[in-house]
Amino acid sequence: MNKEIISTRQYISMIVMFIVGTTFVVGGQHKIKQDAWIAILVALIMSLPLIFIYGRLLRLFPNKNLFDIFEKVFGKVVGKITILIYTFYFFHLGSLVIRNITEFVQVVSFPETPQFFVALFLGILSIYMVKSGTEVLGRWTEFFLPFILFVLMVTILLSGTKFNFSNLQPILYNGWKPVISNAFSIFFFPLGEIVIFTFLFDSLKSKNSAFKIYLLSLVISSAIILIVYIRNILVLGIPNLSQIYFPAYYSVSLINIGEFIQRIEIIISIVFMLSGFAKISVCLLTTSIGVSKLFKLPDYKQICAPISFLMINLSIIIYSSTMEMFEWLEIYEYYALPFQIVLPLIALITARIRIWSGNLKVES
Repeated sequence: MNKEIISTRQYISMIVMFIVGTTFVVGGQHKIKQDAWIAILVALIMSLPLIFIYGRLLRLFPNKNLFDIFEKVFGKVVGKITILIYTFYFFHLGSLVIRNITEFVQVVSFPETPQFFVALFLGILSIYMVKSGTEVLGRWTEFFLPFILFVLMVTILLSGTKFNFSNLQPILYNGWKPVISNAFSIFFFPLGEIVIFTFLFDSLKSKNSAFKIYLLSLVISSAIILIVYIRNILVLGIPNLSQIYFPAYYSVSLINIGEFIQRIEIIISIVFMLSGFAKISVCLLTTSIGVSKLFKLPDYKQICAPISFLMINLSIIIYSSTMEMFEWLEIYEYYALPFQIVLPLIALITARIRIWSGNLKVES
């Protein structure tokens, strides 16, 4: 099988669309109230040591992804166990994303339509995308990201007539403690989920500094999230945010300029679907690669279809209600901690020790 190669621009586009994928749908900025923008900036700063860890690991083992690095650092047995754990994480994450999107569609548009049909539609499209290859996914995200950014910026500008800047006050009324606490939540979802792209780094055409690439991607993503969160606060206000499941959607639904520009929330729904589809595809892609590594299959594309259907089925039973979906966000950071921080850090420390002791050789 020929090696699939993507450009740095395509790689960054994939990361940005992945990070913003469901953040606008299930982002819980109402819990941090008017200090949401501060928490986002703090979360971005907190992510710097994380991407430094990823960057060092990938620099020690050029032309390898984290699946290969785990097997090389930990040995075949422990390495396979680690690959299995991460494969499950990506599989579970893909199911969570599918449910986020189907829940959104059912609540705001089609309350009588079973979520299974929307999930099946997304799953089949993701199968087609993954079977088309990483290169096609990279080109697709590179093409649609400017469109998504354009739509977001236009809707934000059109929302200007609804802005109430007093909604941002008072700043730090409850001090730094709740801001730091919620910055951790934003750190794990969505910024820390960038770990999934360390398993695709070997597809990058130019092996530039992984740290710089991830930093640029996180800065762009955080800026987008920051602008949208501030828009939601300015338009809806904290009391309304506390009672709304999907604030980004309802903020746009309030746009009404001269009885001419109105009811454009359908456009923002399309943006949610496109970015969510990109995130599902990345999860399916990495899960398929992980399974192919575990069972030594020649091509990950041959197993993406059954994995996708399993994701769909899990997404249907994973929550019993919309409220439960949002309650999961309360504990997600504890669940994601070992995948995003602990295991990569252990791998880096172990690799350093084995290199210094002469038990592990690295490529020059």
